[in-house]
Amino acid sequence: MSEDFRSAARAAAELVSDYLDGLPGRPVWQPMDPAERKDLLELELPEHGTALDELLAVIGDRVMPAPMGNGSPRFFGWVNSAPQPAGVLATLAASAMNPSSAGGDHADVHLERAVVRWIAELVGFPHPAGGGILTSGTSMATVLCLAAARNRAARRAGHDLRLDGLSGLPPMVGYVTGETHSCVRKAAELLGLGSRHLRTLATDAEGRLDTAALRTAVAEDRAAGRLPFLVVASAGTVGTGAVDAFHPIADLCAEEGLWMHVDGAYGAFGVLDDTIAHRYAGMDRADSLALDPHKWLGVPVDCGCALVRDTEALRSTFSLVPSYLRDEEAGELGWFSEYGMEQTRPFRSLKVWATIAHRGRAGISADIARCTALARRLGELVTADPELELLAPVETSIVAFRYRPAGLTEAELDALNGRLPVAVQQRGRVFVTGALLQGREMLRACLLNAATTGDDLRLLLAEVRAAGAELTGHRATG
Repeated sequence: MSEDFRSAARAAAELVSDYLDGLPGRPVWQPMDPAERKDLLELELPEHGTALDELLAVIGDRVMPAPMGNGSPRFFGWVNSAPQPAGVLATLAASAMNPSSAGGDHADVHLERAVVRWIAELVGFPHPAGGGILTSGTSMATVLCLAAARNRAARRAGHDLRLDGLSGLPPMVGYVTGETHSCVRKAAELLGLGSRHLRTLATDAEGRLDTAALRTAVAEDRAAGRLPFLVVASAGTVGTGAVDAFHPIADLCAEEGLWMHVDGAYGAFGVLDDTIAHRYAGMDRADSLALDPHKWLGVPVDCGCALVRDTEALRSTFSLVPSYLRDEEAGELGWFSEYGMEQTRPFRSLKVWATIAHRGRAGISADIARCTALARRLGELVTADPELELLAPVETSIVAFRYRPAGLTEAELDALNGRLPVAVQQRGRVFVTGALLQGREMLRACLLNAATTGDDLRLLLAEVRAAGAELTGHRATG
């Protein structure tokens, strides 16, 4: 290896370390300077190469000063975590090895088997050998799980879907709620099911799937000659973090022969917090669970995971081994490429292994428990503030609330809260996003960073009040 690379690697380590160290003291996010943005957009393809030290200078001077903001302890937006340092280091090593983790006898393949089992153990999901695979994220994991559900239903109906496609099958129906993540609809559309055949069911006051409404809908669809096959439950909805009641859903799915899929992208790891673990009772009865180590665990993007109860249901959906990839040494589980869409697969498992091994179950559990405790505290602060309104119970680590100064109509409050997230973001001191909840605009604070403090929570609310006052011309209180 050239001394040029060794020197640049050392400089890169310093650059990354300085960046991470400096996050708490800098603005969370600010709009890019228009000239800097234009320069990046219009970069010209170089004719000749650039030295490594010069590349690092560009990265340090022009890229890293304009982050998304999710490394900061005052970032409360969407569900984007700060990266765990162990995962950052492992990402470099994985890039240096640069294998294809499709299969074969090399370390990354066996490590992925181990870390998928670790993930299943962390959330208490049954793990048959081969019963899971790392993906780019829960969006892709959802595609894999729903494809397996679709194929099982077709097979039970006497139809070879892989050979004949959907032609000849009655419309296949899945059941969701208004809080179900959009990746489920995308998966249904991509798999040829059609979003028309995803029935949106009623929820209770907390946003959980109503099993009585589910039972009625299944009966109606069977009577109409349709083929019910799937129910999607949530282990932490996107809007409020609500967790469905899994046991009643699992009971109904067992009675009706439906595949129960749980979207645990963000919230499934909440089961590690003893204070809220009871909310997850019955999650282990699902046929599949999709979740993201790159969310609450802090594994560097990208890394999702699909877990399935029936290994063969997943493998039979995707396995297609060309002659040049046959490997007698692969063992009875075969290659990972038989369990999903990717043939060339990146070395995701090393950063998962490093992140989990560095913190251990106890450390991860403590981090998650701190986040949920901070969320409950934020909910208390919102409730105590006469200008703020808590819109849903705090179940995991998402707090749904809105700014509600006196004297405004509901329509004016809606318009104000729709504008607030960007106004807060542009101030640079905290970052929060918005969403719709039952048709109302709200602020949605997601806590994933165990380094967040009580002072950060108070600053968040102060910034919401200050930005709200600027928008309305009122005087900020508190």
